[in-house]
Amino acid sequence: MTSGSRQVGGGTLFTEPFLVVSHRAGAAESGVRDQYGQPLGTVAEAENGTFRKALRMITGSARFRPNCFAVRDSGGSVVLKVRVHDSRFLVTRADGTPIGEIAPDGPHRFALSAHGRPVGALENRPPRDFRITGSAGSEVARAAEEPGRGYVVEVFAQLTDPLASLVIAAALTVETALRPR
Repeated sequence: MTSGSRQVGGGTLFTEPFLVVSHRAGAAESGVRDQYGQPLGTVAEAENGTFRKALRMITGSARFRPNCFAVRDSGGSVVLKVRVHDSRFLVTRADGTPIGEIAPDGPHRFALSAHGRPVGALENRPPRDFRITGSAGSEVARAAEEPGRGYVVEVFAQLTDPLASLVIAAALTVETALRPR
């Protein structure tokens, strides 16, 4: 925890200052918990056919990596859908209403946009570290891998949509979709 972090959470994916994302090898679902271990939701591969999943496991090919994710709250309701197409991430609400896009914008960088306007950026800082900034360039979130714990996502301020949804989508799905298989 940093001293500038929000200390109070609201018990949801969109209000907690820390999200701990645990990836299990070979699992199609990752758990998301708060800093105290309380479940906040899950991120799961969605709408990926059995054949595609089998090909990915057999071949180990990135070509067959997940192409759609469902972000669910602690009650199991889908709150965001993220569809991956050619390294672009299209983010929608559960009902399919578009929120925005996360698209490559140079090496190790993704632009976050909504309705054609930039709202932020994600920088991939190898090895497995992400920095997310708002449209003004100030850092709004950071994700880092912690051995034995998974990914820890720290959100520095209460964000509003569309940036809040794009930050959650980016923090919970980009690494999984892009990592080598």
